[in-house]
Amino acid sequence: MTSSTQAVGALSHVRVLDLSRVLAGPWATQNLADLGAEVIKVERPSVGDDTRSWGPPWIRDDDGEYTQDSTYYAAANRGKKSITVDIASSEGQELIRALAAISDVVVENYKIGDLKRYGLDYEALSAINPRLVYCSITGYGQTGPSSHKPGYDFVFQAQGGLMSITGERDEVPGGGAQKVGIAIADVITGMYSSIAILAALNHREVSGRGQYIDMALLDCLVALGGNQVTGYFSSGKVPFRYGNAHASLVPYQVFQTLGGSMVVAVGNDAQWQKYCEAIERPDLAADARWTKVTGRVTGRETLIPELAKTMLTRTADQWIERLESLGVPCGRINDYKQVFEDPQVIHRGLRVDLPTEDGGMVSTIASPLRLMGTPVQYKLAPPKLGSSTEELLKQLLGKSDQDILRYRTANVI
Repeated sequence: MTSSTQAVGALSHVRVLDLSRVLAGPWATQNLADLGAEVIKVERPSVGDDTRSWGPPWIRDDDGEYTQDSTYYAAANRGKKSITVDIASSEGQELIRALAAISDVVVENYKIGDLKRYGLDYEALSAINPRLVYCSITGYGQTGPSSHKPGYDFVFQAQGGLMSITGERDEVPGGGAQKVGIAIADVITGMYSSIAILAALNHREVSGRGQYIDMALLDCLVALGGNQVTGYFSSGKVPFRYGNAHASLVPYQVFQTLGGSMVVAVGNDAQWQKYCEAIERPDLAADARWTKVTGRVTGRETLIPELAKTMLTRTADQWIERLESLGVPCGRINDYKQVFEDPQVIHRGLRVDLPTEDGGMVSTIASPLRLMGTPVQYKLAPPKLGSSTEELLKQLLGKSDQDILRYRTANVI
């Protein structure tokens, strides 16, 4: 939620130089922008962030016509200012160094060694600005035998173990490893990167110095599996796919009903008793085999068919009404159209419509960060390519019109 009376964001004192593109880095810097930071997105002249061309679907202008910017790009670049700089040129490198000298944070996701060749690595920029927090995001991290390899989200979902526990069990028709429907390795790395950057900024208040942050998609994706992995460490048993069921809770799954499917999530023994009451199965509630979650887990092959048979006797709407009246977690399986028709989603304001620079409108997802004293703000729509180049060069670096003309003639910006 934004507040018209609260103009200061939690990070309004922070300037971020965003050299990243695609998703993980931009996701991290969008979090910082939502929290009030000034984020300067540096892009390649004429081309920009790779995801600008990842359409359809596309953003529409004020005439309802499609623009050249994709909605994928829009999803991770709200609240930023775009400046185009050719960092392969010596003058472009000088501009980046000048911006880094007056910034608090640099975020980049270039291949290892690329920015060092340009004199834009942490060692070079921290010599100019010792207070700089510099976050590098790569697939495998800055060290190790795989550090040189390229990689995409799909690869890390496979290599990091997530696909081994996602999807239906092998013996079920259609079973097998399945990726998550979003680029979760990128998103979770962006979230972890935001945390790391904020921690480094906080420590800078004590130490007076910035620091280097080495973020890897593989690390973050493996960390995401924490509760499954710690179980493996303890038992030696490799986790496997349960489909829509849960390894440690029963019933916690999808059930077919008289009118479609729904989810039931019984999280403890008290909810189990309420669930049995709602489905009118006092026999199951009283059965000593099922009163404790351990028994329900180990005996799931016997218990679930009984529950599935009962769940087929009413519609999903009827079950939801009965279950919710007794405090049993449950819900419909919504598509995204249905999500944004949900009264709770509407109440929480999870859709944010922002006017674009060309008079159109772009719809984005609200930040889930709800700070009451310094609420997130949605000041800027995802920027057009290079739309703030002249403004920032003049205001921040004191460049003249003649300087800017020279840069444009030489294709530096």
